[in-house]
Amino acid sequence: MSLSNKVVAVLIVLVAGYYGLQQRDQGPLAIPESPTRTGADDQISNAFRQRANDLPVSGEGEVIRLLADDLDGSRHQRFIIRLGSGHTLMIAHNIDLAPRLDALDTGDSVEFSGVYEWNERGGVVHWTHHDPQGRRAGGWIKHRGRKYR
Repeated sequence: MSLSNKVVAVLIVLVAGYYGLQQRDQGPLAIPESPTRTGADDQISNAFRQRANDLPVSGEGEVIRLLADDLDGSRHQRFIIRLGSGHTLMIAHNIDLAPRLDALDTGDSVEFSGVYEWNERGGVVHWTHHDPQGRRAGGWIKHRGRKYR
């Protein structure tokens, strides 16, 4: 191997090592602990436009509609919220893993942290509970001062 080939090989190894260290230092993707009101609505609106899935999000909105529970498989309490931007999305809260929001009513304000999945109606946020296997950061819903995990 010529000297120039050895230099190129060493440079490639150094660059690859540098990028590997940068990725390691960023750590795992976590669900935000509390919403940033200035950017949360924009993040969700952008996720909808980009048809994003598996995106950790947090935010706050007003409950505009209560839906029947989804009883197929894991049970989910479902409701629609409107963000400050006017964007609407469904919250699907797993009530097999976290307490039900019993006093929830239209007009109530809720904060949430979970995972966004795109659909044509504005999207759905799920994983608003702890992870029983501990593989990912858990989400939550905050309603009337109580945090439901």
